[in-house]
Amino acid sequence: MRVLVTGGAGFIGSALVRYLVGQLEWEVTNVDKLTYAANLASLDSIAKRPGYRLIKADICDGDAMTAAFEEAKPDAVLHLAAESHVDRSITGSADFIRTNIVGTHVVLESSRAYWNNLRPEAKAAFRFLHVSTDEVYGTLSPGKFFVETTPYDPRSPYSASKAASDHLVAAWRETYGLPTVITNCSNNYGPYHFPEKLVPLVILNALEGKPLPVYGNGRQIRDWLYVDDHVKALALLVQRGRVGETYNIGGRAPMENIAVVHQICDTLDKLRPNDTPRRNLIEFVADRPGHDQRYAIDPSKIEVEIGWRPEETFTSGLRKTIEWYLASKSWWGPLRSNVYSGSRLGLLPADKVAGAGKQD
Repeated sequence: MRVLVTGGAGFIGSALVRYLVGQLEWEVTNVDKLTYAANLASLDSIAKRPGYRLIKADICDGDAMTAAFEEAKPDAVLHLAAESHVDRSITGSADFIRTNIVGTHVVLESSRAYWNNLRPEAKAAFRFLHVSTDEVYGTLSPGKFFVETTPYDPRSPYSASKAASDHLVAAWRETYGLPTVITNCSNNYGPYHFPEKLVPLVILNALEGKPLPVYGNGRQIRDWLYVDDHVKALALLVQRGRVGETYNIGGRAPMENIAVVHQICDTLDKLRPNDTPRRNLIEFVADRPGHDQRYAIDPSKIEVEIGWRPEETFTSGLRKTIEWYLASKSWWGPLRSNVYSGSRLGLLPADKVAGAGKQD
């Protein structure tokens, strides 16, 4: 199968490309702008494979996207390129509007032009898979779960931009007939995760004996999904997902943020013992503006229709993740030194608090 992947040098995107090329032996054209969160080292294992090619391009550039489609001649598109860091969206929303909304529009239009010129059989088989987030649904009451019909209620510039992109994809299906599938996933974690996000930030700060910042009281709940489980779901959905449908992908692992931090500390204490428990490094800091209290996904639809289920529990996936970071300083070391050292993001000018990191 030939596919075009946007954002394939990011965290989820690189895991997807490694899986499609390395395990499924698909032909993959990766279109990535290579912003701060992209890392070509994450693709070293498949970079020289004959079925893989990289095109450095901005998804907002219509001419570049048209050329990418002409070169790739894909059977499907998996659209992952996006600005994804909530804290950065609070102080720099323009990039999120441009990439997540305008960029999605450009990719949709490039896809539609390409799709319209396919022969009937190829046109019928073509798929546009749009990868989104559970954050578009807003916050949940205790005991509730997001399902595919949950009304949208985005609360941050990031989630609002992703909600808008979801609506664009749905509209292109209804208006133009483009065969689209939308996915909304819970919080991903795993190897090769850029260290601004909660799990890698806490791992690396704990290893270096630095404070472990926890927003508010740490009781916010997120649903965790091991990244390799996620990309296996995406590969199945681009082949078997029903056109026009949305599928929620979750790991059935909702946990309070403070519990996640505790588990990271305790696992590190076992794998790399320290003089004092790493829980002692935890510091509670001022909460993020507009911080949603609870996310949790009901993935029954994809489990029943597609037969996908997460293979990793949070405990098993977290241990694999920590073991990877312990063995992979050559990957994360340059990022900590040259790109992002762990300083707190998303503070408004009037905020005068210490701490760092993103809680989802």
